[in-house]
Amino acid sequence: MLIRGWEVMKVKKLFFAFFLVCLFASKAYCLEWQKIHEMSEGMAVKPAEEKARLSKNSLDDLYLLGLVYLNEYEEEKALVAFSKMLKVDKDSIEARWGKAEVLRRQYDLDQSQSLLREIIENNPGFSPAYISLAYIKYNLRDYRETARLALVVIKQDKDKVDLSNRARAYLIYGGAKGMIAHFGGPIDKIIHGTQVMPNIKRAQEIRPDTAEVYFGLGVFYLLAPPIAGGNINKAKDYLEKSIQRDPKFADSYVRLAQLYKFQGDMYKYKQYLDKALELDPKSFLAKDIQSRACNFICIEEKK
Repeated sequence: MLIRGWEVMKVKKLFFAFFLVCLFASKAYCLEWQKIHEMSEGMAVKPAEEKARLSKNSLDDLYLLGLVYLNEYEEEKALVAFSKMLKVDKDSIEARWGKAEVLRRQYDLDQSQSLLREIIENNPGFSPAYISLAYIKYNLRDYRETARLALVVIKQDKDKVDLSNRARAYLIYGGAKGMIAHFGGPIDKIIHGTQVMPNIKRAQEIRPDTAEVYFGLGVFYLLAPPIAGGNINKAKDYLEKSIQRDPKFADSYVRLAQLYKFQGDMYKYKQYLDKALELDPKSFLAKDIQSRACNFICIEEKK
């Protein structure tokens, strides 16, 4: 009985110590952020705003609201929600990541990278930071680092990553592998090129009906040579599905514009490219295609 009583006391002390860490060190770190990320998927703005209001801006509901704003491309409103969190807990991992993600979307890449690296250094298990940094590295054409960051998330335990970020990790990994294959030599094409579609398929298994997955499939069929599975009709179908699923997803318009240009329809090429730039005036992909720099692959040269 003495041993059992000692064990009970030990458990109580550990629980109390954990409680103190959550209370004083970082309140937001104790949020179940994976569940909140999944809850935000498909949630409309009004219910999220009402939820935050009724809870008097609790940390978890503010985080949920910020995520919903991000999903709706309302970056400034998202930043307000994350800033409110930081006033309550200046060390909030989730709020700091939210701020970094807003900066990334606003193309303040240096400041965003700095925040993301700090988050990863201090909290190596927080997968959203790896995904955000991977997107930055992709835009900066550091595809090997992009793949490395995505692979960290892929290798994490499933219960430590929300479904959307796990699916994004596979998509980013596959996309980076495709770029390495395209710009590399024959060995790179064999080693990396064959890893593109399998990773897109893994993302599809996790989140089958998302704009990002449809985009990944569309881009593969658009850019891959016919011998490797390229198919212009499938590309068009998936890219149109991506736009239907998320009409504000600028990159889908860019790739669809490329497709129409390849088919000789310059009117639709301009229409879709203009729409992409309207949605995202600083889009790396749209500006690359518009300028014909072709850093992200021009379909005319691929076919």
